[in-house]
Amino acid sequence: MSEIEGYPDYMLESIKKVEKNRDYNMKHPVKPMGMKDREKILAKYHPDYMKGTRRELKVGINKGEIFYNGIADLLEARTILDPKDVDLTKIDYDVDVLIVGGGGAGSVAALFANESGIAINKILIVTKLRHGDANSMMAQGGIQAADRPEDNPALHYLDIYGGGHFTNKPELARALALDAPGIISWHEKLGVMYDRYEDGEFQELSGGGTCRNRMHSCKDYSGMEIMRVIRDKARNLEIPTLEFAPIAELIMDDKGQVAGAVAFNLETYEYYVIRSKATILATGGSGRLHLSNYPTTNHYGATGDGIVMAYHAGANLCDLDTIQIHPTGDAFPEPIVGILSTEKIRGLGAIPLNKNGDPFVFPLEPRDVESASLIRECKDGRGIVTPTGMFGVWLDTPMIEIIHGKGTIETKLAGEVRKFKRFGIDITEHPILVYPTLHYQNGGVEINEKCETRIPGLFAAGEVSGGVHGKNRLMGNSLLDFNVFGRRAGIFAAKYVKKAKIGKLTLKHLDKYNKLLEKAAIKSEKTAPILLPEYRGEMAISRSLDIF
Repeated sequence: MSEIEGYPDYMLESIKKVEKNRDYNMKHPVKPMGMKDREKILAKYHPDYMKGTRRELKVGINKGEIFYNGIADLLEARTILDPKDVDLTKIDYDVDVLIVGGGGAGSVAALFANESGIAINKILIVTKLRHGDANSMMAQGGIQAADRPEDNPALHYLDIYGGGHFTNKPELARALALDAPGIISWHEKLGVMYDRYEDGEFQELSGGGTCRNRMHSCKDYSGMEIMRVIRDKARNLEIPTLEFAPIAELIMDDKGQVAGAVAFNLETYEYYVIRSKATILATGGSGRLHLSNYPTTNHYGATGDGIVMAYHAGANLCDLDTIQIHPTGDAFPEPIVGILSTEKIRGLGAIPLNKNGDPFVFPLEPRDVESASLIRECKDGRGIVTPTGMFGVWLDTPMIEIIHGKGTIETKLAGEVRKFKRFGIDITEHPILVYPTLHYQNGGVEINEKCETRIPGLFAAGEVSGGVHGKNRLMGNSLLDFNVFGRRAGIFAAKYVKKAKIGKLTLKHLDKYNKLLEKAAIKSEKTAPILLPEYRGEMAISRSLDIF
Protein backbone atom coordinates (compact mmCIF):
# COMPACT_ATOMS: atom_id res chain seq x y z
CA MET A 1 0.00 0.00 0.00
CA SER A 2 1.66 3.24 -1.10
CA GLU A 3 1.32 6.50 0.79
CA ILE A 4 1.43 10.07 -0.56
CA GLU A 5 1.38 13.05 1.82
CA GLY A 6 0.95 10.67 4.74
CA TYR A 7 -2.29 9.05 3.54
CA PRO A 8 -2.81 5.60 1.92
CA ASP A 9 -4.08 5.60 -1.67
CA TYR A 10 -7.66 4.64 -0.76
CA MET A 11 -7.89 7.62 1.61
CA LEU A 12 -6.61 9.91 -1.14
CA GLU A 13 -9.46 8.72 -3.36
CA SER A 14 -11.89 9.85 -0.67
CA ILE A 15 -10.03 13.16 -0.32
CA LYS A 16 -10.57 13.78 -4.05
CA LYS A 17 -14.32 13.68 -3.41
CA VAL A 18 -13.86 16.17 -0.55
CA GLU A 19 -11.99 18.55 -2.83
CA LYS A 20 -14.54 18.14 -5.65
CA ASN A 21 -17.44 19.06 -3.36
CA ARG A 22 -15.66 21.84 -1.43
CA ASP A 23 -17.06 24.86 -3.31
CA TYR A 24 -20.59 23.53 -3.09
CA ASN A 25 -20.25 22.68 0.60
CA MET A 26 -19.02 26.16 1.43
CA LYS A 27 -22.00 27.75 -0.35
CA HIS A 28 -24.59 25.39 1.14
CA PRO A 29 -23.82 25.03 4.87
CA VAL A 30 -25.71 22.59 7.08
CA LYS A 31 -28.08 24.38 9.44
CA PRO A 32 -28.13 23.86 13.23
CA MET A 33 -30.52 21.22 14.57
CA GLY A 34 -33.65 21.93 16.55
CA MET A 35 -33.99 20.61 20.09
CA LYS A 36 -36.07 17.58 19.05
CA ASP A 37 -33.53 16.51 16.43
CA ARG A 38 -30.72 16.94 18.95
CA GLU A 39 -32.50 14.77 21.49
CA LYS A 40 -33.23 12.14 18.85
CA ILE A 41 -29.64 11.74 17.67
CA LEU A 42 -28.28 11.76 21.22
CA ALA A 43 -30.69 9.04 22.28
CA LYS A 44 -29.61 6.79 19.41
CA TYR A 45 -25.88 7.39 19.07
CA HIS A 46 -24.29 8.98 22.13
CA PRO A 47 -22.75 6.56 24.68
CA ASP A 48 -24.60 8.35 27.51
CA TYR A 49 -27.77 6.76 26.16
CA MET A 50 -26.47 3.47 24.76
CA LYS A 51 -27.38 0.18 26.41
CA GLY A 52 -24.70 -1.31 28.63
CA THR A 53 -22.58 1.79 29.28
CA ARG A 54 -24.05 2.64 32.70
CA ARG A 55 -25.59 0.97 35.73
CA GLU A 56 -26.92 1.58 39.23
CA LEU A 57 -24.42 2.16 42.00
CA LYS A 58 -24.78 -0.40 44.79
CA VAL A 59 -23.18 1.36 47.74
CA GLY A 60 -22.74 4.75 49.44
CA ILE A 61 -24.65 8.01 49.55
CA ASN A 62 -25.46 7.85 45.81
CA LYS A 63 -26.67 4.25 46.01
CA GLY A 64 -29.32 3.53 43.37
CA GLU A 65 -28.23 6.33 41.04
CA ILE A 66 -26.94 5.72 37.51
CA PHE A 67 -23.17 5.98 36.94
CA TYR A 68 -20.86 5.03 34.11
CA ASN A 69 -19.66 1.45 34.50
CA GLY A 70 -15.99 2.32 34.95
CA ILE A 71 -16.74 4.91 37.62
CA ALA A 72 -19.15 2.58 39.41
CA ASP A 73 -16.40 -0.06 39.36
CA LEU A 74 -14.07 2.34 41.17
CA LEU A 75 -16.65 3.28 43.75
CA GLU A 76 -17.46 -0.38 44.40
CA ALA A 77 -13.80 -1.33 44.87
CA ARG A 78 -12.07 -1.84 48.20
CA THR A 79 -10.04 1.06 49.54
CA ILE A 80 -6.43 0.95 48.37
CA LEU A 81 -5.16 2.06 51.77
CA ASP A 82 -5.17 -0.21 54.81
CA PRO A 83 -5.51 2.04 57.87
CA LYS A 84 -3.19 -0.29 59.78
CA ASP A 85 -0.32 0.71 57.48
CA VAL A 86 -0.40 4.38 58.50
CA ASP A 87 0.64 5.91 61.81
CA LEU A 88 -1.52 9.02 62.19
CA THR A 89 0.37 10.13 65.29
CA LYS A 90 3.40 10.90 63.12
CA ILE A 91 2.58 14.13 61.27
CA ASP A 92 4.89 14.74 58.29
CA TYR A 93 3.27 17.99 57.14
CA ASP A 94 1.06 20.30 59.22
CA VAL A 95 -0.62 23.03 57.14
CA ASP A 96 -3.67 25.24 57.00
CA VAL A 97 -4.59 24.49 53.38
CA LEU A 98 -3.78 21.23 51.58
CA ILE A 99 -4.32 21.27 47.82
CA VAL A 100 -4.59 17.87 46.18
CA GLY A 101 -3.54 18.28 42.56
CA GLY A 102 -1.02 20.47 40.79
CA GLY A 103 -2.92 21.45 37.67
CA GLY A 104 -4.86 24.61 36.94
CA ALA A 105 -7.46 24.50 39.72
CA GLY A 106 -4.89 23.56 42.36
CA SER A 107 -2.41 26.24 41.32
CA VAL A 108 -5.06 28.97 41.20
CA ALA A 109 -6.45 27.87 44.58
CA ALA A 110 -2.97 28.13 46.11
CA LEU A 111 -2.48 31.66 44.78
CA PHE A 112 -5.79 32.92 46.12
CA ALA A 113 -5.45 31.14 49.45
CA ASN A 114 -2.22 33.06 49.90
CA GLU A 115 -3.79 36.30 48.71
CA SER A 116 -6.58 35.72 51.24
CA GLY A 117 -4.18 35.64 54.16
CA ILE A 118 -2.78 32.11 54.38
CA ALA A 119 0.99 32.16 54.84
CA ILE A 120 3.08 30.52 52.11
CA ASN A 121 4.50 27.93 54.50
CA LYS A 122 0.96 26.97 55.57
CA ILE A 123 -0.07 25.98 52.03
CA LEU A 124 0.93 22.66 50.46
CA ILE A 125 0.30 21.49 46.89
CA VAL A 126 0.59 17.72 46.57
CA THR A 127 0.57 16.28 43.05
CA LYS A 128 0.71 12.80 41.54
CA LEU A 129 3.25 13.70 38.86
CA ARG A 130 4.98 17.05 38.35
CA HIS A 131 3.51 20.46 39.06
CA GLY A 132 1.57 21.25 35.87
CA ASP A 133 1.20 17.68 34.58
CA ALA A 134 -2.53 18.02 34.02
CA ASN A 135 -5.30 18.36 31.46
CA SER A 136 -5.10 22.11 32.11
CA MET A 137 -1.77 22.21 30.30
CA MET A 138 -3.15 20.29 27.32
CA ALA A 139 -6.20 22.45 26.59
CA GLN A 140 -6.04 24.04 23.16
CA GLY A 141 -9.00 26.06 21.95
CA GLY A 142 -9.49 28.87 24.44
CA ILE A 143 -11.42 30.31 27.35
CA GLN A 144 -14.86 31.91 27.28
CA ALA A 145 -15.65 35.31 28.78
CA ALA A 146 -18.45 37.73 27.89
CA ASP A 147 -16.49 40.97 27.76
CA ARG A 148 -17.68 42.61 24.51
CA PRO A 149 -20.32 45.36 24.23
CA GLU A 150 -22.58 43.04 22.20
CA ASP A 151 -22.24 40.26 24.77
CA ASN A 152 -22.91 39.92 28.49
CA PRO A 153 -22.69 37.33 31.29
CA ALA A 154 -26.44 36.71 31.12
CA LEU A 155 -26.09 35.40 27.56
CA HIS A 156 -23.06 33.35 28.60
CA TYR A 157 -25.11 31.90 31.47
CA LEU A 158 -27.91 30.88 29.10
CA ASP A 159 -25.39 29.14 26.83
CA ILE A 160 -23.86 27.30 29.80
CA TYR A 161 -27.26 26.26 31.13
CA GLY A 162 -28.70 25.24 27.76
CA GLY A 163 -25.51 23.41 26.79
CA GLY A 164 -25.78 21.40 30.02
CA HIS A 165 -29.33 20.39 29.10
CA PHE A 166 -30.65 22.61 31.91
CA THR A 167 -29.29 20.24 34.56
CA ASN A 168 -26.48 22.48 35.86
CA LYS A 169 -26.72 23.86 39.37
CA PRO A 170 -27.91 27.38 38.47
CA GLU A 171 -25.77 29.12 41.10
CA LEU A 172 -22.62 27.48 39.71
CA ALA A 173 -23.42 28.35 36.10
CA ARG A 174 -24.11 31.90 37.27
CA ALA A 175 -20.77 32.12 39.07
CA LEU A 176 -18.94 30.79 36.01
CA ALA A 177 -20.44 33.43 33.73
CA LEU A 178 -20.21 36.38 36.16
CA ASP A 179 -16.60 35.78 37.21
CA ALA A 180 -15.30 35.25 33.66
CA PRO A 181 -14.44 38.86 32.66
CA GLY A 182 -12.54 39.33 35.93
CA ILE A 183 -10.51 36.20 35.25
CA ILE A 184 -9.42 37.55 31.86
CA SER A 185 -8.36 40.83 33.51
CA TRP A 186 -6.37 38.86 36.09
CA HIS A 187 -4.68 36.90 33.32
CA GLU A 188 -3.72 40.13 31.55
CA LYS A 189 -2.02 41.37 34.70
CA LEU A 190 -0.16 38.08 35.06
CA GLY A 191 1.05 38.30 31.46
CA VAL A 192 -1.05 35.80 29.49
CA MET A 193 -0.47 36.51 25.80
CA TYR A 194 -3.97 36.34 24.31
CA ASP A 195 -4.46 36.67 20.55
CA ARG A 196 -5.25 40.24 19.58
CA TYR A 197 -5.89 42.33 16.49
CA GLU A 198 -3.46 45.08 15.48
CA ASP A 199 -5.53 47.66 17.37
CA GLY A 200 -5.10 45.66 20.59
CA GLU A 201 -8.63 44.23 20.78
CA PHE A 202 -9.04 40.56 21.66
CA GLN A 203 -9.58 38.11 18.82
CA GLU A 204 -12.66 36.17 19.91
CA LEU A 205 -14.04 33.17 18.02
CA SER A 206 -17.20 31.09 18.26
CA GLY A 207 -17.52 27.78 20.04
CA GLY A 208 -20.12 25.06 19.68
CA GLY A 209 -23.43 25.91 21.34
CA THR A 210 -22.67 29.61 21.94
CA CYS A 211 -24.68 32.59 20.76
CA ARG A 212 -21.74 35.04 20.68
CA ASN A 213 -18.05 35.00 19.79
CA ARG A 214 -16.39 35.05 23.20
CA MET A 215 -13.54 32.54 22.86
CA HIS A 216 -10.23 34.11 23.95
CA SER A 217 -7.28 32.07 22.73
CA CYS A 218 -3.50 31.85 22.61
CA LYS A 219 -3.07 30.25 19.19
CA ASP A 220 -3.93 26.61 19.92
CA TYR A 221 -1.75 26.51 23.03
CA SER A 222 -4.27 28.27 25.31
CA GLY A 223 -4.02 25.94 28.29
CA MET A 224 -0.24 25.83 28.11
CA GLU A 225 0.02 29.63 28.01
CA ILE A 226 -2.40 30.17 30.90
CA MET A 227 -0.66 27.50 32.96
CA ARG A 228 2.72 29.05 32.14
CA VAL A 229 1.93 32.26 33.99
CA ILE A 230 -0.08 30.65 36.81
CA ARG A 231 2.56 28.06 37.56
CA ASP A 232 5.34 30.66 37.33
CA LYS A 233 3.48 32.83 39.83
CA ALA A 234 3.17 29.91 42.25
CA ARG A 235 6.83 29.03 41.83
CA ASN A 236 7.97 32.62 42.25
CA LEU A 237 6.06 32.78 45.52
CA GLU A 238 7.77 29.48 46.47
CA ILE A 239 4.52 27.79 47.44
CA PRO A 240 5.58 24.38 48.81
CA THR A 241 4.88 21.58 46.34
CA LEU A 242 5.25 17.85 46.88
CA GLU A 243 5.65 16.08 43.52
CA PHE A 244 5.34 12.39 42.59
CA ALA A 245 3.25 11.80 45.70
CA PRO A 246 -0.37 10.94 44.86
CA ILE A 247 -2.90 11.16 47.66
CA ALA A 248 -4.14 7.67 48.52
CA GLU A 249 -6.97 8.69 50.88
CA LEU A 250 -8.35 11.61 52.83
CA ILE A 251 -7.95 11.76 56.62
CA MET A 252 -10.92 12.66 58.81
CA ASP A 253 -11.15 13.62 62.46
CA ASP A 254 -13.46 12.50 65.26
CA LYS A 255 -15.73 15.48 64.54
CA GLY A 256 -16.57 14.26 61.03
CA GLN A 257 -14.37 16.82 59.30
CA VAL A 258 -11.83 16.20 56.55
CA ALA A 259 -8.54 16.95 58.27
CA GLY A 260 -5.86 16.19 55.70
CA ALA A 261 -4.71 13.24 53.61
CA VAL A 262 -2.26 10.38 53.25
CA ALA A 263 0.24 10.77 50.39
CA PHE A 264 2.22 7.94 48.82
CA ASN A 265 5.75 8.63 47.60
CA LEU A 266 6.13 6.95 44.18
CA GLU A 267 9.91 6.78 44.52
CA THR A 268 10.40 5.57 48.12
CA TYR A 269 7.02 3.84 48.66
CA GLU A 270 6.61 5.77 51.94
CA TYR A 271 3.37 7.18 53.29
CA TYR A 272 3.23 10.83 54.36
CA VAL A 273 0.63 12.01 56.87
CA ILE A 274 -0.57 15.51 56.07
CA ARG A 275 -2.76 17.34 58.59
CA SER A 276 -4.67 20.35 57.31
CA LYS A 277 -7.53 22.57 58.45
CA ALA A 278 -8.95 22.76 54.91
CA THR A 279 -8.42 20.39 52.00
CA ILE A 280 -9.08 21.35 48.37
CA LEU A 281 -9.58 18.54 45.87
CA ALA A 282 -8.23 19.55 42.46
CA THR A 283 -7.42 16.12 41.05
CA GLY A 284 -9.01 16.57 37.61
CA GLY A 285 -10.95 13.97 35.68
CA SER A 286 -11.06 10.30 34.79
CA GLY A 287 -10.30 10.01 31.08
CA ARG A 288 -7.69 7.30 31.60
CA LEU A 289 -10.46 4.94 32.68
CA HIS A 290 -11.39 4.82 28.95
CA LEU A 291 -15.10 4.83 29.76
CA SER A 292 -17.15 3.05 27.06
CA ASN A 293 -13.81 1.92 25.59
CA TYR A 294 -12.98 5.26 23.99
CA PRO A 295 -9.47 6.57 23.42
CA THR A 296 -8.81 9.73 25.45
CA THR A 297 -7.22 13.15 25.25
CA ASN A 298 -6.43 13.06 28.98
CA HIS A 299 -3.01 13.14 30.61
CA TYR A 300 -1.54 10.01 32.16
CA GLY A 301 -2.64 10.66 35.74
CA ALA A 302 -6.36 11.29 35.07
CA THR A 303 -7.77 8.22 36.85
CA GLY A 304 -10.67 9.66 38.87
CA ASP A 305 -8.87 9.66 42.23
CA GLY A 306 -10.69 12.67 43.68
CA ILE A 307 -14.22 11.35 43.26
CA VAL A 308 -13.22 8.06 44.91
CA MET A 309 -11.55 9.64 47.96
CA ALA A 310 -14.38 12.13 48.42
CA TYR A 311 -16.99 9.35 48.17
CA HIS A 312 -15.17 7.28 50.78
CA ALA A 313 -15.38 10.32 53.08
CA GLY A 314 -19.12 10.71 52.49
CA ALA A 315 -19.27 13.45 49.86
CA ASN A 316 -22.09 13.49 47.32
CA LEU A 317 -21.42 12.96 43.60
CA CYS A 318 -23.49 14.22 40.68
CA ASP A 319 -23.81 14.00 36.89
CA LEU A 320 -21.51 11.00 36.54
CA ASP A 321 -24.08 9.34 34.31
CA THR A 322 -22.64 11.43 31.48
CA ILE A 323 -19.19 11.94 30.00
CA GLN A 324 -17.94 14.37 27.42
CA ILE A 325 -16.95 12.73 24.16
CA HIS A 326 -15.14 15.39 22.11
CA PRO A 327 -16.18 15.25 18.44
CA THR A 328 -12.73 15.55 16.92
CA GLY A 329 -10.14 13.23 18.36
CA ASP A 330 -7.51 12.18 15.84
CA ALA A 331 -8.27 8.88 14.07
CA PHE A 332 -5.17 8.74 11.83
CA PRO A 333 -2.24 8.16 11.89
CA GLU A 334 -2.10 5.49 14.60
CA PRO A 335 0.46 7.16 16.95
CA ILE A 336 -1.87 10.10 17.62
CA VAL A 337 -5.21 8.28 17.88
CA GLY A 338 -7.38 9.96 20.50
CA ILE A 339 -5.32 13.14 20.75
CA LEU A 340 -7.47 16.24 20.38
CA SER A 341 -7.85 18.31 17.25
CA THR A 342 -9.20 21.49 18.80
CA GLU A 343 -12.74 22.77 18.31
CA LYS A 344 -11.07 25.98 17.19
CA ILE A 345 -10.59 24.29 13.80
CA ARG A 346 -14.35 24.19 13.34
CA GLY A 347 -14.64 27.66 14.85
CA LEU A 348 -12.45 28.90 12.01
CA GLY A 349 -14.71 27.33 9.39
CA ALA A 350 -13.64 23.71 8.77
CA ILE A 351 -16.59 21.33 8.45
CA PRO A 352 -16.94 17.56 9.03
CA LEU A 353 -17.45 15.47 5.87
CA ASN A 354 -18.11 11.78 5.31
CA LYS A 355 -16.17 9.48 2.97
CA ASN A 356 -18.20 10.78 0.00
CA GLY A 357 -17.23 14.38 0.72
CA ASP A 358 -20.73 15.26 1.96
CA PRO A 359 -21.44 17.43 5.03
CA PHE A 360 -23.80 15.90 7.57
CA VAL A 361 -23.88 18.18 10.64
CA PHE A 362 -23.61 21.87 11.51
CA PRO A 363 -19.97 22.14 12.64
CA LEU A 364 -20.69 24.01 15.87
CA GLU A 365 -23.42 22.01 17.53
CA PRO A 366 -22.91 21.39 21.27
CA ARG A 367 -20.20 18.78 21.71
CA ASP A 368 -22.45 15.87 22.62
CA VAL A 369 -24.67 16.44 19.57
CA GLU A 370 -21.69 16.91 17.26
CA SER A 371 -20.09 13.71 18.58
CA ALA A 372 -23.30 11.71 18.17
CA SER A 373 -23.51 12.90 14.56
CA LEU A 374 -19.98 11.70 13.80
CA ILE A 375 -20.68 8.35 15.48
CA ARG A 376 -23.85 7.96 13.42
CA GLU A 377 -22.01 8.61 10.18
CA CYS A 378 -19.42 5.92 10.93
CA LYS A 379 -21.90 3.43 12.36
CA ASP A 380 -24.10 3.78 9.29
CA GLY A 381 -21.21 3.03 6.93
CA ARG A 382 -20.28 6.50 5.71
CA GLY A 383 -16.99 6.79 7.57
CA ILE A 384 -13.44 5.92 6.54
CA VAL A 385 -11.75 2.87 8.04
CA THR A 386 -8.03 3.23 8.79
CA PRO A 387 -5.42 0.49 8.18
CA THR A 388 -5.62 -0.45 11.89
CA GLY A 389 -9.41 -0.62 11.98
CA MET A 390 -10.25 2.80 13.45
CA PHE A 391 -13.19 4.75 12.05
CA GLY A 392 -13.23 8.43 11.14
CA VAL A 393 -14.65 11.26 9.07
CA TRP A 394 -12.86 14.14 7.41
CA LEU A 395 -12.46 17.58 8.95
CA ASP A 396 -11.85 19.85 5.97
CA THR A 397 -9.04 22.05 7.29
CA PRO A 398 -8.09 23.62 3.88
CA MET A 399 -11.41 25.51 4.03
CA ILE A 400 -9.93 27.72 6.75
CA GLU A 401 -7.44 29.36 4.40
CA ILE A 402 -10.06 29.76 1.66
CA ILE A 403 -12.20 31.67 4.19
CA HIS A 404 -9.55 33.63 6.10
CA GLY A 405 -6.57 33.78 3.76
CA LYS A 406 -3.28 31.99 3.31
CA GLY A 407 -1.20 31.65 6.46
CA THR A 408 -4.17 31.55 8.85
CA ILE A 409 -3.64 27.93 9.84
CA GLU A 410 0.05 28.40 10.56
CA THR A 411 -0.75 31.49 12.65
CA LYS A 412 -3.76 30.26 14.62
CA LEU A 413 -3.21 26.50 14.68
CA ALA A 414 0.54 26.17 15.04
CA GLY A 415 0.28 23.15 17.31
CA GLU A 416 -1.98 21.27 14.89
CA VAL A 417 0.35 22.04 11.96
CA ARG A 418 3.32 20.70 13.90
CA LYS A 419 1.48 17.58 15.10
CA PHE A 420 0.47 16.41 11.62
CA LYS A 421 3.63 17.56 9.84
CA ARG A 422 5.58 14.87 11.72
CA PHE A 423 3.59 12.28 9.75
CA GLY A 424 3.84 13.93 6.34
CA ILE A 425 0.38 15.49 6.46
CA ASP A 426 -0.03 19.17 5.50
CA ILE A 427 -3.34 20.31 6.98
CA THR A 428 -3.35 23.42 4.79
CA GLU A 429 -3.60 21.13 1.73
CA HIS A 430 -5.45 18.04 2.97
CA PRO A 431 -8.22 17.35 5.51
CA ILE A 432 -7.59 15.41 8.71
CA LEU A 433 -9.35 12.24 9.86
CA VAL A 434 -11.19 12.51 13.18
CA TYR A 435 -13.44 10.48 15.46
CA PRO A 436 -14.95 11.29 18.90
CA THR A 437 -12.63 10.79 21.87
CA LEU A 438 -13.15 10.76 25.64
CA HIS A 439 -12.33 14.28 26.78
CA TYR A 440 -13.94 15.52 29.99
CA GLN A 441 -15.64 14.43 33.19
CA ASN A 442 -18.89 16.41 33.15
CA GLY A 443 -19.80 15.63 36.75
CA GLY A 444 -17.96 14.92 39.98
CA VAL A 445 -17.99 15.92 43.65
CA GLU A 446 -21.00 18.15 44.21
CA ILE A 447 -20.11 21.66 45.39
CA ASN A 448 -21.84 24.94 46.13
CA GLU A 449 -20.77 28.39 44.91
CA LYS A 450 -18.16 28.50 47.70
CA CYS A 451 -16.68 25.20 46.44
CA GLU A 452 -17.77 23.51 49.68
CA THR A 453 -18.78 19.85 49.62
CA ARG A 454 -21.23 18.36 52.12
CA ILE A 455 -18.27 17.31 54.31
CA PRO A 456 -16.81 20.08 56.52
CA GLY A 457 -13.23 20.92 55.63
CA LEU A 458 -13.44 19.49 52.11
CA PHE A 459 -13.56 21.78 49.07
CA ALA A 460 -13.36 20.90 45.37
CA ALA A 461 -12.58 22.82 42.18
CA GLY A 462 -12.02 22.13 38.52
CA GLU A 463 -12.85 18.95 36.65
CA VAL A 464 -13.18 16.85 39.83
CA SER A 465 -16.20 18.91 40.88
CA GLY A 466 -19.78 18.41 39.75
CA GLY A 467 -22.75 20.67 39.08
CA VAL A 468 -21.06 23.39 37.02
CA HIS A 469 -21.64 21.95 33.56
CA GLY A 470 -24.60 19.64 34.07
CA LYS A 471 -24.81 16.90 31.44
CA ASN A 472 -22.53 18.55 28.87
CA ARG A 473 -19.77 21.17 28.88
CA LEU A 474 -19.32 23.81 26.18
CA MET A 475 -15.94 24.60 24.65
CA GLY A 476 -13.85 27.14 26.55
CA ASN A 477 -15.64 26.63 29.85
CA SER A 478 -13.09 24.17 31.28
CA LEU A 479 -10.19 26.64 31.35
CA LEU A 480 -12.67 29.13 32.76
CA ASP A 481 -13.96 26.61 35.32
CA PHE A 482 -10.58 25.90 36.91
CA ASN A 483 -9.85 29.61 37.17
CA VAL A 484 -13.24 30.67 38.53
CA PHE A 485 -13.63 27.85 41.04
CA GLY A 486 -9.94 27.50 41.81
CA ARG A 487 -10.05 31.14 42.86
CA ARG A 488 -13.23 30.64 44.89
CA ALA A 489 -11.87 27.50 46.55
CA GLY A 490 -8.74 29.35 47.66
CA ILE A 491 -10.70 32.29 49.02
CA PHE A 492 -13.36 30.31 50.90
CA ALA A 493 -10.94 27.69 52.20
CA ALA A 494 -8.89 30.56 53.67
CA LYS A 495 -12.00 31.88 55.41
CA TYR A 496 -12.85 28.43 56.73
CA VAL A 497 -9.36 27.97 58.15
CA LYS A 498 -9.69 30.97 60.44
CA LYS A 499 -12.43 29.23 62.46
CA ALA A 500 -11.48 25.57 61.96
CA LYS A 501 -10.34 23.35 64.82
CA ILE A 502 -9.11 19.84 64.05
CA GLY A 503 -9.91 16.91 66.33
CA LYS A 504 -8.24 13.53 66.61
CA LEU A 505 -7.16 12.14 63.24
CA THR A 506 -8.76 8.93 62.04
CA LEU A 507 -9.10 6.62 59.03
CA LYS A 508 -12.13 4.77 60.43
CA HIS A 509 -14.21 5.92 57.46
CA LEU A 510 -12.21 3.50 55.27
CA ASP A 511 -13.08 0.50 57.45
CA LYS A 512 -16.67 1.66 57.46
CA TYR A 513 -16.70 1.88 53.65
CA ASN A 514 -15.25 -1.60 53.23
CA LYS A 515 -17.96 -2.93 55.53
CA LEU A 516 -20.59 -1.28 53.32
CA LEU A 517 -19.13 -3.20 50.38
CA GLU A 518 -19.37 -6.44 52.34
CA LYS A 519 -22.95 -5.70 53.35
CA ALA A 520 -23.85 -5.09 49.70
CA ALA A 521 -22.24 -8.46 48.81
CA ILE A 522 -19.77 -6.76 46.46
CA LYS A 523 -16.79 -9.05 45.92
CA SER A 524 -14.62 -6.96 43.63
CA GLU A 525 -10.91 -7.73 43.64
CA LYS A 526 -10.15 -4.17 42.57
CA THR A 527 -8.89 -1.39 44.84
CA ALA A 528 -9.35 2.33 44.41
CA PRO A 529 -8.20 4.95 43.78
CA ILE A 530 -6.03 3.27 41.13
CA LEU A 531 -3.52 6.18 41.00
CA LEU A 532 -1.90 5.15 37.69
CA PRO A 533 -3.58 3.55 34.64
CA GLU A 534 -2.94 0.03 33.34
CA TYR A 535 -1.83 -0.39 29.71
CA ARG A 536 -0.84 -4.02 29.37
CA GLY A 537 -2.75 -6.57 27.32
CA GLU A 538 -5.59 -5.39 25.12
CA MET A 539 -5.46 -1.84 26.50
CA ALA A 540 -2.05 -1.38 24.87
CA ILE A 541 -3.39 -0.68 21.38
CA SER A 542 -6.09 1.67 20.17
CA ARG A 543 -7.49 -0.81 17.65
CA SER A 544 -8.66 -3.00 20.51
CA LEU A 545 -11.19 -0.34 21.46
CA ASP A 546 -14.72 -1.48 20.67
CA ILE A 547 -16.50 1.83 20.11
CA PHE A 548 -19.66 0.38 18.61
